Amino acid sequence: MLPVILSVATFFSTLSGGITALKNQKYLKLIMGYTAGVLIGLVAFDLLPEISKINQNFTWAMTALVTGFLAFHVFEKTFLTHPAYAEYSTHKHPHVGLASALALSGHSFLDGVGIGLGFQVNNTVGIAVAIAVIAHDFSDGLNTVSLMLQSKNTLKRSKQLLLIDALAPVAGAASTLLFNLSEKYLVVYLGFFAGFLLYIAASNILPQAHSEDSSRQTIGLTIFGVIFMFVVTRFV
Repeated sequence: MLPVILSVATFFSTLSGGITALKNQKYLKLIMGYTAGVLIGLVAFDLLPEISKINQNFTWAMTALVTGFLAFHVFEKTFLTHPAYAEYSTHKHPHVGLASALALSGHSFLDGVGIGLGFQVNNTVGIAVAIAVIAHDFSDGLNTVSLMLQSKNTLKRSKQLLLIDALAPVAGAASTLLFNLSEKYLVVYLGFFAGFLLYIAASNILPQAHSEDSSRQTIGLTIFGVIFMFVVTRFV
């Protein structure tokens, strides 16, 4: 039960990030710039290295990454009429934000699974993974609310998705009490969500963050988000 107990800390970390976004909506463009950097850093410094540790053969993982990237692209372009980037400020698609937030919740669930699988190795590995997850789940909550609000979802729905994202790691950790996931399938799972998150960052969040102007502050916060994830993954 230790993985589940520790995962409860991720619940409060995620909520704290979401509440920060809700109380600072006038700074949403800047938050979105930071969010994109965090997601890019998460893929580059957390998910891909984790895949490398699990399996040295990148073929399946990269196939899953491209599949995740294209899956969201096909969904967006097939079911939604996407306006030009310059029109983002007046034309938003709530379903894009919802799908993006659900993808982040899927990643948060995976975070919980990672905690549980870490404890399947030993307590030292499990605790190390839990600390890393708790450290960056603040950004997960921030990202979820930012995506929802920027896509013109209601405040009520944004709070609902924040709650789902906060509960996801707890559910993920609890699920590992019931199974042992083989390395082959874990690699595919990690790769798919890496592709999903890359698409969200590059094709949705960054264009929206710069829809009105490309301020130096926004660009700087994107770079800071990447650096932040590098530091978090190196020292926790």
